[in-house]
Amino acid sequence: MLERTLRKNRTEVTFVLPADTPPGPVSVVGDFNGWQPGAHTLRPRKDGKRAVTVELPSKGAHSFRYLAAGDYWFNDESAGDHDGPNSRLHT
Repeated sequence: MLERTLRKNRTEVTFVLPADTPPGPVSVVGDFNGWQPGAHTLRPRKDGKRAVTVELPSKGAHSFRYLAAGDYWFNDESAGDHDGPNSRLHT
């Protein structure tokens, strides 16, 4: 699930997943972090889910995927758009 908060010149995008699906550590990897695994690792939230927030320029499009333990790559179905094998979000 994606949560967006609009700011003056940027959009804060929070990537949210259930606490244990998939199990183990998960990071969001995309063109905004040079596709670097571990740069944005999801952390537990008080509501029982896990999340990470990334600041992105407004009025842009970004490709991303999630990377879980065991080299398990997967998309965010709530993104609503795809760029080849990747999820795509618009800010």
